[in-house]
Amino acid sequence: MTSTVAPAVPAPAKKKLTTSAMIASFADPGQKTTPAPFGHALARLAEERPEIVGLSADLAKYTDMHIFREAHPERFFQMGMAEQALLGAAAGMAEVGLVPFASTYSVFATRRAYDFLCLDIAEPGLNVNVVGALPGLTTGYGPSHQATEDLAILRACPNLTVVDPCDAVDLEQAVPQLASHAGPTYLRLLRGAVPRVLDEYDYTFRLGKAAELRTGRDVVLISTGLMTMRALQAAERLEKDHVDVSVLHVPTIKPLDREAIIAAASGDRLVVTLENHTVVGGLAEAVAATLAFAGVGRRVVPIALPDEFLAAGALPTLHDRYGLSTGSIVDRVRTELTH
Repeated sequence: MTSTVAPAVPAPAKKKLTTSAMIASFADPGQKTTPAPFGHALARLAEERPEIVGLSADLAKYTDMHIFREAHPERFFQMGMAEQALLGAAAGMAEVGLVPFASTYSVFATRRAYDFLCLDIAEPGLNVNVVGALPGLTTGYGPSHQATEDLAILRACPNLTVVDPCDAVDLEQAVPQLASHAGPTYLRLLRGAVPRVLDEYDYTFRLGKAAELRTGRDVVLISTGLMTMRALQAAERLEKDHVDVSVLHVPTIKPLDREAIIAAASGDRLVVTLENHTVVGGLAEAVAATLAFAGVGRRVVPIALPDEFLAAGALPTLHDRYGLSTGSIVDRVRTELTH
């Protein structure tokens, strides 16, 4: 009698946990977030304002415009992968009294379709709201999708209002004000599960205005976009070391609230700027120029992305590598204070 041995059954493979670099969230583990705040805010506003329309360049899901599409399908226009046509069509809609919100990735709105944004929208001063997703270092997909220079490009465009929100609160409050603004706007979109932090600071978004979120006698952090969240976290950590830190949030990059910046830089506090953007042509240079033009001779310490094409990878790793993480900010401030 011949005996046989059953073949060994391989153990089930462990499921590999993966995170899409494209849609990765910059929220901290356990942090309070709001899903798709821009999409929901636009859909709510459209209930009151029938002239609002939404457009996308085949990226509705990745710009949270799909929320608007599902709520108002008859007022949504899918333009396909044609960003120049997207902005040109939005300009035509604005010419006949509609209020378009045109969404795509920031790299495509700025690098690929700049001429259409500039001459079709900004030059005639049309009420078109360009919504740019994945601004700065909010994706790990590398230079083709990292819009690290969009502020530098668009700050030079006449007539254009540029907004860089911190969180879901900023986004929800900014949408109605952008729609009511007479001229064109560019919004650096935070999409997906967006942190919610500013409602703890008695904050209200006001287009064109900065807001002091914390007072402090040793350091002032002048920040914009998601870096305001990091500035607030850094201020709390530094407080444990008896370093008193003020935080000035600058959600509108253009027009810049120069009076608030000059006031914040008064005295002998260390002045640090924080932005999710290249160090060239963004908030740091805007603040430095504002102080120089006003005759305020102050040194400005910039915390920003380097003037280079960035690597691909996981967002936490990239933020550590390029100095945008909370720990990196704390270390930089401590170093500056000891020099």
